[in-house]
Amino acid sequence: MDEHAAPGRQGLAIENERLRDQQRALGDVLRAVATSTGLEPVLDEIVEAATRLCRGEHGQLYLADGDVFRIFSQTTHNVDGAFEFAAQHPHARDRTTVVGRVAGSGGVEQIPDVVADPEYTYEGQQIVGFKSLLGVPVMLDGELIGVIAVGRNVAGRFEDDDVELVKTFADQAAVAIANARLIDAVKRQRAELSRFVSPAVADLISSEEGQRLLAGHRGYISCLFCDMRGFTAFSETAAPEELLDVLRAYHELLGRLIPAHSGTLEHFAGDGVMVFFNDPVETPQHELQAVRLALEAREGFAELAAEWRKRGIQLGIGIGIEAGYATLGRIGFEGRYDYGVVGPVTSLASRLSTHAEAGQILVGQRVFGAVEEYIEASPFGELDLKGFGRPVPAYVVHRLRPA
Repeated sequence: MDEHAAPGRQGLAIENERLRDQQRALGDVLRAVATSTGLEPVLDEIVEAATRLCRGEHGQLYLADGDVFRIFSQTTHNVDGAFEFAAQHPHARDRTTVVGRVAGSGGVEQIPDVVADPEYTYEGQQIVGFKSLLGVPVMLDGELIGVIAVGRNVAGRFEDDDVELVKTFADQAAVAIANARLIDAVKRQRAELSRFVSPAVADLISSEEGQRLLAGHRGYISCLFCDMRGFTAFSETAAPEELLDVLRAYHELLGRLIPAHSGTLEHFAGDGVMVFFNDPVETPQHELQAVRLALEAREGFAELAAEWRKRGIQLGIGIGIEAGYATLGRIGFEGRYDYGVVGPVTSLASRLSTHAEAGQILVGQRVFGAVEEYIEASPFGELDLKGFGRPVPAYVVHRLRPA
């Protein structure tokens, strides 16, 4: 009696181990789908697990591309040229391949013997050597977006349990692809948004932390204002096309420098530009970053101005910088918001910019105190500025000290 029971217990143990293997593989796939930021490794794991667990020797995943299906992932090993051949021969929606048959029916397809099947003509079989095929659709919102194909080196049909297993992995492939599409969509939207607002602000809008910051908060920042000297007179006589060319070159110069120095653009207003530092991303030595940006902007503007002078255009740039506390957050109204700054530090930087002559960089007391050891500067004197009850000391920044 025990002799007869032993094979049954052994078979049950094997079946239990297979079930545990399936559960482990499915768990690994679910974790990969939930945590991975890349689509390819997730789909590779899905195809490998589906192929191994239904005792196949070859597995492939094809994704729809218009009227054809192109290979994306493959677990066929030790077969030279198999993936390259598949990449060069996409599958059409016909009965010459198992992928094409799935595309035609929208359901599961089997080819028990590819050699004996008169409609099957895929030449890749001669490279890989499989004899039977199972094709399972990958569906997303009712649309066929791909096919998982599993091959065995012996002829015969796949059992129902194997079919259901591959269908489970096909569902996970659809989830992974949907996640990847959502991530790509967010990236595209963020990239498009960063064309209209500062990249740092674009990141805020799509993050949980950003919602708190957008609501309003206090912060210690450096604020930089710059505008062009002689621009008003130039704009009164210049042709619109010439005016736009000058502004475009000026804005492109600053547009390259602002992110390079971790600045956040508050606004462009004609020739006036406001940039602040240390918010929404904390920036070490933000006062020095502001000064470095100003020096590079002055140098780059000098090159532009030299070309403009050849056309009779006389323009210069004046820059003012100061640091202080401000309230930052979302300003505007429903349908049109900006990420803005409110506080006396913005007014002070603006007033310093107004007093700066062409090619001059004026900084306030706080910025000077923070960067004094890094720059060569001289006192500009005390300024009676509108909105400030007492004179404000200012300094002219000439250059950075040698390292």
